Amino acid sequence: MESAEIRRRWLSFFEERGHTVVPSASLIADDPTLLLVPAGMVPFKPYFLGEVKPPFDRATSVQKCVRTPDIEEVGKTTRHGTFFQMCGNFSFGDYFKEGAAQYAWELLTTPQDKGGYGLEADRLWITVYEDDDEAERIWRDVVGVSPDRIQRLGKEDNYWDMGVPGPCGPCSEINYDRGPEFGAEGGPAVNDERYVEIWNLVFMQYIRGEGTGKDYEILGDLPQQNIDTGLGLERLAMILQGVQNMYEIDTSMAVIKKATDLTGIAYGADHASDVSLRVVSDHMRTSVMLIGDGVSPGNEGRGYVLRRIMRRAIRNMRLLGATGPVVQELVDTVIKTMGQQYPELEAERRRIETVALAEEAAFLKTLKAGTNILDTAVTETKAAGSAVLAGDKAFLLHDTWGFPIDLTLEMAAEQGLSVDEAGFRRLMKEQRERAKADARAKKSGHADMRAYREVADAHGATVFTGYSLTEGESRVVGLLVDGVSSPAASEGDEVEVVLDRTPFYAEGGGQLADQGRIRLDSGAVVEVRDVQQPVPGVYVHKGSVQVGEVTVGAAAFAAIDTHRRRAIARAHSATHLTHQALRDALGPTAAQAGSENSPGRFRFDFGSPAAVPGTVLTDVEQKINEVLARDLDVQAEVMGIDDAKKQGAIAEFGEKYGERVRVVTIGDYSKELCGGTHVHNTAQLGLVKLLGESSIGSGVRRIEALVGVDAYSFLAREHTVVAQLTELLKGARPDELPERVSGMLGKLRDAEKEIEKFRAEKVLAAAGGLADGAKDVHGTALVTGQVPDGTSADDLRRLVLDVRGRIPAARPAVVALFTTAGGRPLTVIATNEAARERGFKAGDLVRAAARTLGGGGGGKPDVAQGGGQDASAVAEAIAAVERLVAEGS
Repeated sequence: MESAEIRRRWLSFFEERGHTVVPSASLIADDPTLLLVPAGMVPFKPYFLGEVKPPFDRATSVQKCVRTPDIEEVGKTTRHGTFFQMCGNFSFGDYFKEGAAQYAWELLTTPQDKGGYGLEADRLWITVYEDDDEAERIWRDVVGVSPDRIQRLGKEDNYWDMGVPGPCGPCSEINYDRGPEFGAEGGPAVNDERYVEIWNLVFMQYIRGEGTGKDYEILGDLPQQNIDTGLGLERLAMILQGVQNMYEIDTSMAVIKKATDLTGIAYGADHASDVSLRVVSDHMRTSVMLIGDGVSPGNEGRGYVLRRIMRRAIRNMRLLGATGPVVQELVDTVIKTMGQQYPELEAERRRIETVALAEEAAFLKTLKAGTNILDTAVTETKAAGSAVLAGDKAFLLHDTWGFPIDLTLEMAAEQGLSVDEAGFRRLMKEQRERAKADARAKKSGHADMRAYREVADAHGATVFTGYSLTEGESRVVGLLVDGVSSPAASEGDEVEVVLDRTPFYAEGGGQLADQGRIRLDSGAVVEVRDVQQPVPGVYVHKGSVQVGEVTVGAAAFAAIDTHRRRAIARAHSATHLTHQALRDALGPTAAQAGSENSPGRFRFDFGSPAAVPGTVLTDVEQKINEVLARDLDVQAEVMGIDDAKKQGAIAEFGEKYGERVRVVTIGDYSKELCGGTHVHNTAQLGLVKLLGESSIGSGVRRIEALVGVDAYSFLAREHTVVAQLTELLKGARPDELPERVSGMLGKLRDAEKEIEKFRAEKVLAAAGGLADGAKDVHGTALVTGQVPDGTSADDLRRLVLDVRGRIPAARPAVVALFTTAGGRPLTVIATNEAARERGFKAGDLVRAAARTLGGGGGGKPDVAQGGGQDASAVAEAIAAVERLVAEGS
C-alpha cells in the first residue's frame, strides 16, 4: 500500500465517523516556543490549553512534522528521521479512552479490501501506563486483546505532558511484532526493535504542576477529557510495504534510487554507503518540505535547521562520489513522489528549486573555504608538535563554516591527525544545553498566558472596530500591572489593558500596532504605545497611566493616533502593490517572505536567487506609481478560504489562515489575503519611492521604500544634493553628473596606480643592495631587514623572491624582510633549495617571527608569510630569525 493511500484511508475513515478533516498546518510553528512543528497535535495546542474554544468536537489530520534532536542517528537506525507525517485523531470533550481504542483497533485490523490497513490482530501488542487499570480493561474486555499481549510501563514510556504546567495524562501505545528475525520475543517492554510502536493514544485527563522531566505534581482533573492520538505514517508504510526500515518505503526509496543513479553506488552493497544514501533521502525530503512552507536557509532559527540538513545531504552525496551539483535532480524526485500527497509542492516547484540550488552553490563555495581553514589548523597543529586537532578547531569549522564533523575527521586523518572528538562533543553539548535552557525559559511563558485566557473565558474575544472606526466607547474587562492581574492601576503604572471592543489594531501580518489614548469616565488617561494579541482574539493595550486611576469594569473611550494609522495604511497598501509588481517582473517565485509596515515607510522581503537588476527595480517603481495614478479603489471582503483561492488571492508563506479570510483587492491589479488596514483609494498614497534592495539570507532579498510625504521629502533632499553637485562641477547638467563623476574617479584611480607603481619600483630597486649586503652565517647567506612602511604584502613578497634569486643557487640563502602596513607588522621569508637541505624551512621561520609579533602565519617550505599586532616588536622578530639561522647552521 502506497503512502498516499495510507493517508487517504486515514482521513476517509475518521471523516466517515464524524471527524472534521483539518489540513496539515505549515511546518513553521505558530508558537513562539517552537521553531518547527514537531508533533501532530501542535496545531490543536490552543484548544487543549483552553486558549481558544475548538470549532469542532472531533477532528483528524495528517500533519507534516520535523524533528532534529537525533539528526546524527539518521540513517543508522530503522526509526530515526527528520521529516515524518503524523496521522492523528482528536476529541475535545467527546469520546475518551474506549472510543479511541475501538477506532484504532478497527482501522488497523479491518481487511484492506474493506477500507482498513489489514494488520494481523495477533501481531499487535498494547502498552498502558502502570496505574491505568481502566485502559487495560478496555483493551482486554471491550476490544478483545489477549491479556498476554498487554504490558504495563512506567511514566517515562507511557505518560504524556507538554513539558510545562498544563494538560497531561496516561497514554497507551500500539506496537507491531515484526517477527523473530528482528530479535528476541517478550513484547515492547523487552525489544522495541522487533515490537515497533506505530500508534500512540494520549488520554488527556489531568493538570500537572511545576517540575522537571517527569517529576511533577498532579494538581487535579481537566474540566473536560480530551484525546490526542498519533500514528507514524512512515512506520506503518514500512510494515505494509514489507521493507526493513523507514528509508525503504516508496517515497524515500525513490530518492535513494536517484542518488544511486547520480553516484553509481548500489544500495545494499556496503553499510557505510547505505547510511549516506539514507541520510540523503531523509534530508532532501525534509529540505523540500521546509522550503515549500517558506523556510529559507540561514544562520539561526529554522533557517539554520534547513541549512544544516541540506548541507549534510550534499556532503553525503560527495562522500558517495558525486563531484558536481546534485540538488536539482534530487529535489525533482522528492517533488514527484511527495506531490501526490501535497500538490502545493508542484505549484511551488520553481521557488523550491531556486532556493535549494542557491544553497547548494553557497555550500560548495563554503566547502572550499572551510577546507582552507582546516588546512591552516592542521599546519598549526603539526607545527606545535601535536597529532591531535583541537576540539575547538573542529567546533569552529562545524559551527561557523557548516563543516560536518565526519568531514573534519576524514580530512584530518588524511593528513595523519586525529581529532579531539571528546572536546568537540563537549562544546556541542554545551551549545545544545544553552539552546534547551533558552527553550525552557520561553516555554515558561505559558504561565503568563493564564491571565489573558481568564479574560477570554470570562468576556470572550475583543471586538475589533478599527476597520471602520478610529475611536469609540468601550469597557475595561482586564487589567495587568507589571504582568500580574490587578483590579486597579494608578498614575505612573505600566499597564496592559483589555477592552471589550477597540479601534486599536494589534501588531500582526507585518503591520505595526496602533498608538493612541484610552480615556476613562473617571478622567483617567492611558497612553497606549503598543497593542498585541498574546492569545488569539484578546487585544492587549500596553502603555502607562498618565492621569488618575484605572479600574476593571470602568467605561472608557478609546481613540487611536489617526495620523500614524493613515501613514501605516499607506505603507501597507504600497506593500501589496510592490508585491504584485515584483511578481509581474520576476515571476511567481518572487513570493512574499515577510514585511514590516510602519508610518511612511515599509520593507518587503521576497524570494529571489540573485540581486534584482537596477533597471528592473526602476521598472517596478514606475509600475507602482502608474497604478497610483489610476485612482483605483481598495476594498476588503471576508469569504471562505477556498473561494479566496479560486479568485486568485495571494497568501503569504508561513501565515496561518482559518476557514474564513479577509481579502484585500486593489482595483483589477492586486488581490491578497490580509487582515491589515489600508487606504480607500490608491491616490491617497501620493508617491512610492523604492530606496533599493539587498540580500538578507540565501535566496531572500529585501526592498526598503518610502511612501507619501516621506517619499517626497526624500526626493527633495536628493534634488538639493544634485543641485549642489552641479554647482561644484561648474554648471554640469544633472544628466551629465554620472559621466563627470565617473571620469573624475577614473583619473583618481589612474593616479593611484601611478603612485603604487612608483612605490613598487622604489622597493624593488633595493633588491640588489640587499642581496649584496647578505650576512654569512656559518656558510648561509642571511638577508634581514625592514623595508619602508606602507609596502604592500604583494610588493614585499616580490622583493623577497627577487633578493633570493640574486644569490647564487649553490649558496644556502634565507631572506626575511619586514614592513608595517596599516599599523600592523608583516613579514615574508623565503629559502632556496640549498638552505632547505640544511633544514631551513620558510614556514618554521615565519611562525617563530610571527609569534614574536603577536600573531601567526604559515606557508610552504620555500616561501611563507605571517603577521601580528605589535609593530614595535619588528626588531625583536628579526633577531629571532637570525638566532634560529645561527643555531641551525
